Amino acid sequence: MLEQYTREELEGMLHDAALNWLAHDGLWFLAVEEKFDQETAIDLDGVAWEAFTVIEAKRIMKRHGIEPGGGIPALAKALSCRMYALINDSEIVEQSESRLVYRMNRCRVQDARKRKGLPDFPCKPVGLIEYSGFARAIDPRIETSCLGCPPDPGERDFACAWEFTLKP
Repeated sequence: MLEQYTREELEGMLHDAALNWLAHDGLWFLAVEEKFDQETAIDLDGVAWEAFTVIEAKRIMKRHGIEPGGGIPALAKALSCRMYALINDSEIVEQSESRLVYRMNRCRVQDARKRKGLPDFPCKPVGLIEYSGFARAIDPRIETSCLGCPPDPGERDFACAWEFTLKP
């Protein structure tokens, strides 16, 4: 079936699929928040992300021939293949054999909240689960820390930033 589409059309379809995935994630979260409360929604979101991020990492590794235990270079490659990479403005701002700093410059979730006049979504607790689990799935020696993410106070010129360190 895919042979009937041009590369440009396939890229557009992939972009749309990533947007649809994010929309579903957001709608699911809002439904849980409406039925219960934000704290419960964040807790349940963390449970879902704990499982999903490992699934995503393993599928990326398989698709792109990334060997388990590949350290920071493997993580850098895998981060570039995530669904988020298709729809958010992100970059690796520093990389060595033992350390990587990844920054989400613009986040669709936070941008949508700003457009609606809402405060930043406090995504740090779930982000720690998500990014830590993703990195450990790539290489269990990688430790993750947050360099800045809502609800952290202060002005930033990025949405969130994460540091990954390879432990011996």
